[in-house]
Amino acid sequence: MSLATLLSAEQIIPEMQATERWPAIVELMDLLVARGKIEPDAKESILASLKQREETMSTGIGFGIAIPHCSSDRINDVVAAFGRSSKGIEFDALDNAPVKFVVLFVVPKNQFQTHLRTLASIAKFLNDRAVRDELANAPSAEVILGIFRDRSPAK
Repeated sequence: MSLATLLSAEQIIPEMQATERWPAIVELMDLLVARGKIEPDAKESILASLKQREETMSTGIGFGIAIPHCSSDRINDVVAAFGRSSKGIEFDALDNAPVKFVVLFVVPKNQFQTHLRTLASIAKFLNDRAVRDELANAPSAEVILGIFRDRSPAK
């Protein structure tokens, strides 16, 4: 599953306020709740799952990328949000560098293959330096979404 199919402009924060890992995750979760992608009463259980995943190992994978993710029995479809930070977010990333791009996604419980394919697709997409450079310079959520659409491999 590509970011182009998972995101709308309303699920993108062009300039995140958070400067640390956990507030960044909460900021993206709040966006998903506000946009009706996650029910308000499911927020805390999903945040607990995300926190448990982060405590196992940071999802800051390097190159300024973090992909916090979990599975939940409180959703029926994969949901995602994207945030960008020009200042950088302290994420305890594998390369110890600040994170500029955060993709948070939640997969329905027991969809292990979907979970792995989504994670691999996002990581591969953001691993392209040209994509990261374009995203860093995009002036709006709409332009960011356009980059995801233009650069995503055709299915």
